[in-house]
Amino acid sequence: MFSVNRDFAPPFKLIAPYFIIGVTLYLVSTLFAFSLDISASGYMDPSVIAWVHLFLLGFVMMVILGAMAQLIPVVLENGHFAVDLYYIIWPLLLAGALLMACGFIYSAVLLPFGGLTVLLAMLIFLLDTLMTIKKVKAKLNFAMTSIIIANVFLLSGIILGIILALGYAGIISVNLNELVKGHLYLLVGGYVIITIYGLSMVLLPMFGLSHHFSSRPIKIALFLMTAAVVCVTTASILELSLLSYIGYLLAAVSLLFYLYQNYILYKTRARKEHDIYIKSLYVSNASLIASLVLGVVYIFSADETLLFAIGWLTFTGFFGFIITAHLYKIVPFLIWFERFSPLVGKQKVPMLADMLPLKGANAQLYFSAIGVFLATYGLLFASNDLFRSGISCLCVGNLFLLQNIIYIIRFK
Repeated sequence: MFSVNRDFAPPFKLIAPYFIIGVTLYLVSTLFAFSLDISASGYMDPSVIAWVHLFLLGFVMMVILGAMAQLIPVVLENGHFAVDLYYIIWPLLLAGALLMACGFIYSAVLLPFGGLTVLLAMLIFLLDTLMTIKKVKAKLNFAMTSIIIANVFLLSGIILGIILALGYAGIISVNLNELVKGHLYLLVGGYVIITIYGLSMVLLPMFGLSHHFSSRPIKIALFLMTAAVVCVTTASILELSLLSYIGYLLAAVSLLFYLYQNYILYKTRARKEHDIYIKSLYVSNASLIASLVLGVVYIFSADETLLFAIGWLTFTGFFGFIITAHLYKIVPFLIWFERFSPLVGKQKVPMLADMLPLKGANAQLYFSAIGVFLATYGLLFASNDLFRSGISCLCVGNLFLLQNIIYIIRFK
């Protein structure tokens, strides 16, 4: 079990912007989805690419970096190399995300500037992370090994992304359709999913009180996903289609091992209640399973509408719900730790459960889940009406999410 040392924990005012901005941009990206014409758009459509970058950079990456600011010292039991660097990472990442989105919508000239801004933000993050790891004398555990691998893929993915941005802007000549596969796998599979693997082995046992479980499945999952990313990236550069399919297969098997690890943790947990955290993880895992099933169908049909549905379920279902689940655990704890833990033994302090607006959290869960799956049906049947109905529900859910996070942060 990991603990939080007050000497190592960064102040919440440093982390808060990552969570607030991330959730806000999740809402903004959902509103932007209303502009997508799914009956006519391809996966290389500028508006689709803009949405992907706004969602991944603005929401997923923003929240992950905020969580890493807290979790790196927890896992390493050591303070940050230069924690104040996090004060400049989020403005750079925010600017880069907006420049990238606007570049795809309005002017491709903005894309290299957005890419370089994101690269600068990530280089600063990598500097602090690697220098913090260097301070640790003990053997690296699974979580930190995952983070190191993920950060190597992150840097590689951003560099490849800048090359793509230059090509998209017409400055250099590259095969966009091939390189985008490597870019996507480096950042989504290599960074986001491998980071989820690493943090899951810290957070899921911590919040579920799981003990005496095997971690072999997640180690296999990490190896397979690493191999998958290398295969797809190499294939995208050398234009080797067979190697790409090998990578796709390895990634799918990796995710199956991850799901099996989740099952093991679920069965060995001591905390049995089905709270908002567990319910959100149910939706996240169900979305991942559904996307894997659709992936198998896609292999035999090559229907591009399936690609949209797979991407949507992976992003808003798998990523969206695993992130919101942990926001409902991490944010109340950080507020309690900073604001109320010094008062323990001196006066009555609230429980963590008291800090969570339960009705608002349940409303967010149900509206968002209905929205994600309704929009998926819209994508599968190329129905703008169904898709926008789902988006409407997801918008309501995201409004509740933003309200809930602000409520927790303001709790006194």
